[in-house]
Amino acid sequence: MAKATPKIDLVGQSDDQLNESLGNLKREQFNLRFQAATNQLEKPSRVREVRRDIARIKTMQAQRTGAGAAK
Repeated sequence: MAKATPKIDLVGQSDDQLNESLGNLKREQFNLRFQAATNQLEKPSRVREVRRDIARIKTMQAQRTGAGAAK
């Protein structure tokens, strides 16, 4: 059975906070890719976690823009 991963709280964040979190995660993703390429990656599972967190933020942003356009 898969472990439950702690999810970042997206609902309570403003659009600016989501953009900042997205930028931080993309920076971390770049660093993780660089570490993987040089065989210095300590925690390979973090790559997957970061990728999924980025997807969660993008999904939340798309839902907010869709809800704003529907009004």
